Amino acid sequence: MHTNPKAAKPDKKKRRWRRILLRTIAILVGVVALFFLIVFATDRIATRVEASKIEPYGQKVSVDGKNMNLLIRGKGPETVVLLPGYGTAVPARDFEFLLQELEKDYRVIAVEPFGYGLSDETDKERTTANIVEEIHEAVHQVGADRYVLMGHSIAGLYGVDYVQKYRDEVIAFAGIDTSVPTQGGMDAELPAGFFGFLKESGLLRLTLKLNGDPYEALGYDKHMSEQIRLITYRVSNNSTLRNEMTHIAGNFRDAREANAQFPADLPLILFVNEDDDAQPNWIELHKEQAAHAEKSQMLLMHGGHYLHHQNSPEIAAAFKAFMSEIGE
Repeated sequence: MHTNPKAAKPDKKKRRWRRILLRTIAILVGVVALFFLIVFATDRIATRVEASKIEPYGQKVSVDGKNMNLLIRGKGPETVVLLPGYGTAVPARDFEFLLQELEKDYRVIAVEPFGYGLSDETDKERTTANIVEEIHEAVHQVGADRYVLMGHSIAGLYGVDYVQKYRDEVIAFAGIDTSVPTQGGMDAELPAGFFGFLKESGLLRLTLKLNGDPYEALGYDKHMSEQIRLITYRVSNNSTLRNEMTHIAGNFRDAREANAQFPADLPLILFVNEDDDAQPNWIELHKEQAAHAEKSQMLLMHGGHYLHHQNSPEIAAAFKAFMSEIGE
């Protein structure tokens, strides 16, 4: 039998290219695996090292066997309970500029719900009812029985439920670009699994690091900015916050189906971002909220969703004037 040497050469070339391709793929897979291993190890080591650098602030109260952190500032005759928006990693520090203004006239309790700031995490489902009950128990333990509820973002959703349950305690509600139960786009399920992967793999730390420090750019001193950064690395997208994320659509749906709204006799002041392109009817939604209240005021402001980062003096002054007008 005779073999054709010309036919054998292409086979050898194919095998050689196949080996090169497989080797290249193996190298690429190895490089990617090594990258993830380095990112993962760096995150775990850094988390342990940074734990000793985080400085405590505020005071802890026990709720359902867990510790919730509250930062209390000011000694005024009236109390303001300050609630954060979803995902704000270090609420008590995020509100720093607003705290500086409000503490001149009020006793202010900045609440860090479970999963946020220096508070513990919890396995309890992050339904509106559970979150509201926990916050109420925490502020009750520090002697708050009559107060203004002031909140940012999703605190507007939780705030409606809170006021309906504890109307006899809440003097007024002040919203800082707060969510409205009827706002659009809240039916979609959010990718909690993807954010869990970012957290557990260490990629979240890398992403946060690459994005730079937003707080230093806002005018926070270097030390506080660094403390916020360390806590943010630790708590962002933790299991408690991811659980809250999975409940956001349901929490909005439940409020919408119940036609939940603030009681008409509750004084209401709303600070609204007038540059919100994501919600075309954002201003109209808040106008409707304000119109439902017997005593209300709505102020439009520039400054993005976190209005208190740039407008704290204006927010505090308008709030104080509003409280004087309603006789509180």
